[in-house]
Amino acid sequence: MEELEMQVELVEKWIASDQISELQDFLNEQNISDVEELIDELPEHAALFIETLNINRAVHVFSILDFPTQERIFKKLSASKARELINEMPPDDRTSFFSELKGDVVKHLIIMLSPEERKEALSLLGYPEDSVGRLMTPDYITVKPHWDIPRILEHIRRYGDASETIDVLYVIDKEGRLMDDIKIRDILVSDPGTKVEDLIDNRLISLRANDPQEEAVNVFRMNNRVALPVVDEQGIMLGMVTIDDILWVANEEYTEDMQRIGGTEALDEPYLDVSIFHLVKKRGGWLIVLFLGQLLTFNVLKFYEDRLTTILVLLMPLIMSSGGNSGSQASTLIIQAMAMGEVTLRDWWLVMRREILSGFFLGLILGTMGFFRISVEEAFTGGYGDAWVMYGLAIAFSLVGVVLWGSVVGSMLPFVLRKMGADPASSSAPFVSTLVDVTGLIIYFTIATMILGGILI
Repeated sequence: MEELEMQVELVEKWIASDQISELQDFLNEQNISDVEELIDELPEHAALFIETLNINRAVHVFSILDFPTQERIFKKLSASKARELINEMPPDDRTSFFSELKGDVVKHLIIMLSPEERKEALSLLGYPEDSVGRLMTPDYITVKPHWDIPRILEHIRRYGDASETIDVLYVIDKEGRLMDDIKIRDILVSDPGTKVEDLIDNRLISLRANDPQEEAVNVFRMNNRVALPVVDEQGIMLGMVTIDDILWVANEEYTEDMQRIGGTEALDEPYLDVSIFHLVKKRGGWLIVLFLGQLLTFNVLKFYEDRLTTILVLLMPLIMSSGGNSGSQASTLIIQAMAMGEVTLRDWWLVMRREILSGFFLGLILGTMGFFRISVEEAFTGGYGDAWVMYGLAIAFSLVGVVLWGSVVGSMLPFVLRKMGADPASSSAPFVSTLVDVTGLIIYFTIATMILGGILI
């Protein structure tokens, strides 16, 4: 941290004294992440940093910035630097940047591209938003089955600089269909006379261009790959997706899920960059839905009004919070398991069985504690009278029922939403809590009526 502060002071001194050559030499010697930190510390000079960097390093720095920062910088760049930057950006990073822009800006930028880059950009932008096609790059190396090691190495030397990565090579047939992939390590340790077809192990894992990006994240996670090929419906290779893009997607998915679990729509920009109007808009919708849901509580109380006693009313928060908490726990666990690929739609019955058992035992624990709480209070205050045992049993059985119900609802709601094609994260903790609050009151008052009988009438 101390070193960063010294660098910031030095950079500000160079800028103030117009020593741009010293600034240029300094920036070009820094790691990409170090330049990104300087942009965070001195956002007002971010465009100058990109202008000053050589184009290769400028592209790498620009690619790791979040979109709001990219947009602010790009608006301040000179026309020549902007043109050079978007032409040199990797196709997948450029597609990601273009996808976030609005209005006619993209059309204007596409015109600035070279004919070859323009063709690539239009092709990638033609894929659905949030699809694998938007992530892939057409810059990869392919080899033919009959090639030997010397020919492969010569091919890599000639075209390797243009590829996103040479860690993996892709074997295609004469029609361009993907046959397999081979690691560069296998090439380097093989005898010169070895053919590509001798290295094929037929353990190919590929993605489809129209697959959801979230699915690609799971494939990468389960298979420990640095890159995966992308094919069309006929198996023709279209491009590849690298792990750096998948990490960005995973981070965005995690952020969106956390926001939805918190009971708000996902923010499109960093929190401090979102206007108050949009912040209210993102949060207001869910709050209105939850408020309308809570209004049902009034209807439940109205229905049981003539059977309520002061004691039952005072114990209501205990019941409602326990059911809502158990539902929120179950919902959060299942949403996380789905995101990690640990649970799929066909596992719903296994999940329900586990939640029925765990919900019952959790309810039994809380029910026992609730009964004990009433017995202790009765021993010291005598507030329940001769009916204290009945009140204790009513609370105990209600807690078992409500906690069990909350666990089942919280665990099943993500499955229902996934089946409907919605994001399971939408079954947020506040939503589950509201749903269980209303239904939990019905369970509570029904059980209390059955056990207490004439005491309530």
